[in-house]
Amino acid sequence: MSELNSKDLLIPDSKVFYLPHHAVFKETSLTTKLRVVFDGSAKSNNGLSLNDTLMIGPMVQQDLFSIILRFRVHNYVITSDITKMYRQILVTQKDSNLQRILWRENAEQDLKHYALRTVTYGTTSA
Repeated sequence: MSELNSKDLLIPDSKVFYLPHHAVFKETSLTTKLRVVFDGSAKSNNGLSLNDTLMIGPMVQQDLFSIILRFRVHNYVITSDITKMYRQILVTQKDSNLQRILWRENAEQDLKHYALRTVTYGTTSA
């Protein structure tokens, strides 16, 4: 994500959306005790959410039965986890304005505005 300065906050003729988010703590986790959850389905003041306005792409994964059936055809099978892949896909500067967040380290600090620069979990496009 990148921090926005005061001149970046008001962009004429540009759509802007502040993405609600919250922290989830899991004390028992050895690797990730804290993770951030973004809510692309939260409705804004006009009754629409970010997910309501995003284009839904085609289903690219086959049905589970077909996937499992292929395991019986080959001698070797390779699997992978692509969860980290989304953090590598950059969105354009214009589209990152639809993924803004407010953040501060503690209640005494002023709010800072940030734009998320990668595909974000919790949105339809992810």
